[in-house]
Amino acid sequence: MSLLLLGKLKDVAKIRCRELRKRQTPAERAVWHMLRNRRHHGLKFNRQHPLFHDLEGRETFYIADFYCHELHLVIELDGAAHADRTEEDRNRDRILYHLGMKVLRYPNDIAIFSPHRILADIDERKHQLFDNNTEK
Repeated sequence: MSLLLLGKLKDVAKIRCRELRKRQTPAERAVWHMLRNRRHHGLKFNRQHPLFHDLEGRETFYIADFYCHELHLVIELDGAAHADRTEEDRNRDRILYHLGMKVLRYPNDIAIFSPHRILADIDERKHQLFDNNTEK
């Protein structure tokens, strides 16, 4: 892909991410409150973060609800709209996995009523990652 096209793709992604940040759901707001400003173990999370990849010879991107580069971790919150997109979500998760990322998916109810479960899973991912690095 040419640098000109890649630059345009990044511009499109930036605009789309800004739009999504302005219209966050109650579930996203609850999780963001726990993760923003390195509140959870000093980990840096970004919300509505674009992840670029090559799909069958063309550059494209996904927007992760939350992304932690240090842990290569994507957190997705699934509302009612995702009920019809399970296969699409599975394919997306496969691609992100091949890019070296771990995807954690939660229904909005968990994010709102049991957010501690999300934090516990982040902790588990952190321990897995750092335990594997110290064994080498």
